[in-house]
Amino acid sequence: MRRLPIVSAALLYCLPAFAFAEPAAPTKPPGELQFADQFERDETVPGKEELGEGWTTNSPWRAKGHQQVDLVEGSIHITRYPEADHGVAVFHPVDFTDGTVRLKFRIGKGDQLGVDFADKSLKTVHAGHLCIANITLDKLVINDSKTGRMDLQIRDRILAKEKSPELTQLLKEKSAVFPLKLKADTWYQLQIQITGNQMTVSIDGAEVGRLESEGIAHPTKKHIALAVKKEAWVDDVQIWKAK
Repeated sequence: MRRLPIVSAALLYCLPAFAFAEPAAPTKPPGELQFADQFERDETVPGKEELGEGWTTNSPWRAKGHQQVDLVEGSIHITRYPEADHGVAVFHPVDFTDGTVRLKFRIGKGDQLGVDFADKSLKTVHAGHLCIANITLDKLVINDSKTGRMDLQIRDRILAKEKSPELTQLLKEKSAVFPLKLKADTWYQLQIQITGNQMTVSIDGAEVGRLESEGIAHPTKKHIALAVKKEAWVDDVQIWKAK
């Protein structure tokens, strides 16, 4: 595994917060479009979590059935219920080895949005977690979960609060961190592309980070989860299959 040097990520840290104001020119489609959703609909019952189009959430078992995701004026507003025992996860099926997820997002100060790829049939990792891109206003973190912290044996060592240099180095090699400088409560275009063992993340057309690690190449990505610790807005989701 190696983390590739990303010149754009380093430069990005030095740019002002409006650096994403001019997106790059559109590129050719990254494969076959599997799914697209602009959320132009409303719930049939106000206050009921009813996303439609194949979306599900963890609200029934993490938030005692309380609504955590709301359709609002053509987007989804994700808010963790105060008594929930876990962050919000909003799931949708996917079916690819290599593919691309595009979406628009908006987060506030202290908020975080993750896009998590998983295969729940894989029993060697916790909850099937494979790899994830986590975004806050000031940084992007990419993790290989499959061969990193979600591997069941490694996770047991973490839960046991092991502090060995060997474990610390292993976890470091399965993760990459890149500085960002985003504005709070501002819409951005996110793209996450998986090709072989590499995940590449772009915001408003500019590459901001990538990680090469073996777990990313897992052949069956079966669903994505929008992972929110506190609050986030999401719109215009597209899922593309390249392989």
